[in-house]
Amino acid sequence: MSMAADELTRHDYELIRRLVYAESGINLGEEKAALVRARLGKRVRQGGFKSFRDYYAFVERDPSGTELAELLDAISTNTTHLFREDQHFRLLQQIVAGWANDRRWRAAHRELRIWSAGCSSGEEPHSIAIAVDAALSDVPALEVKILATDLSVRMLSRAQLGLYGVHRLGSVPAEYQRQYFRRVEHDGEPMMQLVPELRRRITFARFNLMRPVFPFRHGFQVIFCRNVMIYFDRPTQQTLVDKLAAQLQKGGYLMIGHSESLNAIEHRLSYVEPTVYAKPGTEEG
Repeated sequence: MSMAADELTRHDYELIRRLVYAESGINLGEEKAALVRARLGKRVRQGGFKSFRDYYAFVERDPSGTELAELLDAISTNTTHLFREDQHFRLLQQIVAGWANDRRWRAAHRELRIWSAGCSSGEEPHSIAIAVDAALSDVPALEVKILATDLSVRMLSRAQLGLYGVHRLGSVPAEYQRQYFRRVEHDGEPMMQLVPELRRRITFARFNLMRPVFPFRHGFQVIFCRNVMIYFDRPTQQTLVDKLAAQLQKGGYLMIGHSESLNAIEHRLSYVEPTVYAKPGTEEG
């Protein structure tokens, strides 16, 4: 890229920042120009654009929305690992075991529905699947449906494979490594893959949390939306929490990231413990 093409002017940055906010709710603030330059520079280079302004104009004109999706992919991608903030998975295991052993709960529910909103490359829904399976080891079978959504198509493609380098399983308890992962070869490299029985419980789909209406019909008993709201301003956080709460079944749980809080947000959820909230009432089928 030439020096001219590499230059991200303040005006260019503002155009891109406003576009990202309008399309994804991500609020980059005023001091993320270096991140935008680094994340989008490759797209500018590969497309042969003369400048970031040219690239922005192309995104605006593209009727397919393909390049807009690529731009949002580049901006929203973050890193994570299996069993990140692991107390949430321990709590999930306790909650699910309690429900599964409750005759009245079992009589009212044909399935357990969990949503991983902002699932990135799959570590969160894979960890959820493991925790739930461990919770159900001593009880009759219960159908489990895990929805894992993200804005990034690239991350979702990775997530569906359930593949990890051996060194990336360090955060997984040893007994879970033995029980839930199998050694495979992928592209000539030794890898560990989540067992197919658990992968089948997870449906991956692209979903923008800024959609005005969420289309889910039955709601969820548990929603994970962790380390997502940190990218949003307060009004966007408020709107998202309202929509997430509406998707929770009564008695269900919302888990958010450890750097997040609902303290400054109006909501009708009950505080359980730091970063965990419940929807009051008896859970419905």
